[in-house]
Amino acid sequence: MGTPVRRAKITAVGCYTPPRLLTNADLQQLVETSDEWILERTGIRQRHIADPAMATSDLAAEAARAALAQRGVDPSELDAIIVCTVTPDMFFPSTACLVQDRIGAKGCWGFDLIAACSGFLYGLTTGAHLVAAGTHRRVLVIGADTMSRIVDYKDRTTCVLFGDGAGALLLEPSGNEEGFIDFLGEIDGSGAPFLNMPAGGSRLPASAETVEKRLHFVHQEGQQVFKYAVRRMYEACRDLLARNGVSPRDVRVLIPHQANRRIVTATADRLGLNEDQVVINIEDYGNTTSATLPLAARDALAAGRIRKGDLVLFAAVGAGYTAGASLWRWAY
Repeated sequence: MGTPVRRAKITAVGCYTPPRLLTNADLQQLVETSDEWILERTGIRQRHIADPAMATSDLAAEAARAALAQRGVDPSELDAIIVCTVTPDMFFPSTACLVQDRIGAKGCWGFDLIAACSGFLYGLTTGAHLVAAGTHRRVLVIGADTMSRIVDYKDRTTCVLFGDGAGALLLEPSGNEEGFIDFLGEIDGSGAPFLNMPAGGSRLPASAETVEKRLHFVHQEGQQVFKYAVRRMYEACRDLLARNGVSPRDVRVLIPHQANRRIVTATADRLGLNEDQVVINIEDYGNTTSATLPLAARDALAAGRIRKGDLVLFAAVGAGYTAGASLWRWAY
């Protein structure tokens, strides 16, 4: 008789969004746009925006506390913290260090993970493997971004898309078939020119010139990104399900990265999923980058759309390019 496979399961979800809202009507005062234009092209009605004094670690710490409180776990019981973000408080130390100190998680280790909009998906997979290896009992995976700090509010093609938020999932060992099943991922660096923040790193260090040219903001070629996202999100889901002998009709919900409503619906249509199988909450939050998946999971749970034993499929596509899908059997 073989050794049983150790699985990681999701045991808690906690989220935080700052209270301030930026609506489509508000954006009309900043750039040439309209509520109708934004809704038709993105599906977004409003976004949460962090106050100037609030940084990514602040959002992440609130989400962490919410997840731990839901499970009744003290921060000192954590073995690792993975923070997925493209908007760290600073280049170093890591945001994970700041969150660890903020919540009092003494004795654990951790790190930041950068994969843009696929960040939380990659962090979730990394955390699952730490638990599966038998070296960690509790891993907290956090997706947090303050995209409002790197969005150019003079660029109507990008400023309408992004919001701020954070979400955290707690991973622990599973004693049965519930939990992590499989993952499929891909990076494609040829997509780097189409979605990036050009300056601020070693290629283009910050200077008066880079600031003047507005190179510290998100730059995106929307059509290129859209075409890649529609194709690869579908293919990643399709291939992962096929590899595990799972039919799309057996998936209780697809929780996709919330970049654009049209990308999500195109993916669902190609997979043959019905409306009840797809979680879409982009209208309330916009694209919160690493926070979209935990926010969508939280909302699906609150609505009773996920129950113990359900098959849940996560999927994301992001800058890099990055892409992937992850299949789980829900544990609570």
